[in-house]
Amino acid sequence: MTTNIAKLLNSELTDERMYPVSYIFNSIARKYGENFRKRHAFVDNSNNKFVSCAENILRDNKSVSDSLYVTNAYGDLNQFTMFDNGVTVKVKLLERSCSCRKYVLVKLSCEHAMATLRAKYGDGEGYGNSIYEYFSSIYKVETYLLEYSKAINVVPLESKWTVPQELQDTKIVPPPTIPNSK
Repeated sequence: MTTNIAKLLNSELTDERMYPVSYIFNSIARKYGENFRKRHAFVDNSNNKFVSCAENILRDNKSVSDSLYVTNAYGDLNQFTMFDNGVTVKVKLLERSCSCRKYVLVKLSCEHAMATLRAKYGDGEGYGNSIYEYFSSIYKVETYLLEYSKAINVVPLESKWTVPQELQDTKIVPPPTIPNSK
C-alpha cells in the first residue's frame, strides 16, 4: 500500500499503458468498480454502526480517555476541562470542538471528547449511545455504502462519439510563446 497516488495508479495499470486512452479509462473504471463492489460487500456484511477504521479509532480513543482527569469547572454539561500530559484541554460538546483540534479536523471524537462524554453520561448505555451521536455521519456504514453505490461511466468507442459540427470546425491553436531574449 502506498500513499503516492501516481505510484498506485502506475502499479495498477502496467498492462494498459500501450492501449488507447479510452481503453485505459474503461480499464480504470472496471478496476475501481470491482474494488468498490468488494468494499461495499465487506462493509455491508459488518455489524458495526461505523466503518471499521472509524470503529478502530473509536476503540483506541475510548481506551486512552480512561486515564484522563475531567473537570466541569463551568457547571455546564456541555463544556469540560481536562488535563492531559501537562496540557489543559477544553471540550465544548454542543460545538463539537476540542482545543486539541482533532475533533474539529477529523470529525471523530478525540480522546478528550470521549472522556467528556463519559463524564457527562457515566459508563452506562447513555455513554455508549452518545459516542455515536458525536461522530460525523460521514463515517456511518449507510453513508459509506451510498457513496460507493454510484456507477462509474465508461468512455464509449471513438467511432460512437457524436461531436457537433461546430466543434469539428473549430481550430485550436496553442498559446503564443515569447522567445527567449538571450
